[in-house]
Amino acid sequence: MMAHSPLHQFQIMKLIPLKIAGIDISFTNSSLWMVITAITLCLFGHLATRKASIVPNRLQYTHEAIYTFVADMLKTNLGREGRTFFPFVFPLFLFILMANLVGLLPYSFTVTSHIIVTFALAMIVFLGATTLGIIKHKSGFLRTFFPKGAPIFVAPILIPIEIISFLMRPVSLSVRLFANMVAGHVLIKIFAGFVTALLKSPFALFGIVPLLLNSVMLGFEVMVAVLQAYVFTILTCIYINDALSLH
Repeated sequence: MMAHSPLHQFQIMKLIPLKIAGIDISFTNSSLWMVITAITLCLFGHLATRKASIVPNRLQYTHEAIYTFVADMLKTNLGREGRTFFPFVFPLFLFILMANLVGLLPYSFTVTSHIIVTFALAMIVFLGATTLGIIKHKSGFLRTFFPKGAPIFVAPILIPIEIISFLMRPVSLSVRLFANMVAGHVLIKIFAGFVTALLKSPFALFGIVPLLLNSVMLGFEVMVAVLQAYVFTILTCIYINDALSLH
């Protein structure tokens, strides 16, 4: 893959090659930026709460605003039961949000632009919600695939449709985040390429047009980064609620 390709930014590179029992567990640029994301979140939480006061500073206010936002999201979708799942949903939202935003920095790497990362997060949510549903309802969890009150004659059609729909949840959840991150970064890279090409040509003045478009795209990508973190989290809340209430 050529270095100027818009897809070059998504290439996985081994930083520390490592194999154990024939299994490749090398430390890659993706691993590095996940670690950076986690460390950044830890520092953010520490600095925001280190000198907490009744009148918050900007960092504390931002942390409290995010905390309240996620807490309200859980309360809206799960009621009082939502408090139980806050320790899981809150860091999930923060990790996806920070990974999306960090990926917009120059020379960084967007870990959520890889389907293996988003699918792993989606599977954690899917398996966790399914396990909760089975623990709470036991065999009654099977009503998920054939709602109470549905006519028995539609069972041969309804049950397969519900099973496929249920199993597609982690796929749709992961692809939505992955596709949005890839599409936005590719567009930014393409417009940046136009700017570079025009600046090296006799028509350098016209480079301002793609430069302005790229600036607009970058602002749009920030909104997409926040929105996709929200969408992933709100769907997580919905899946947990569905598992607990069998909606």
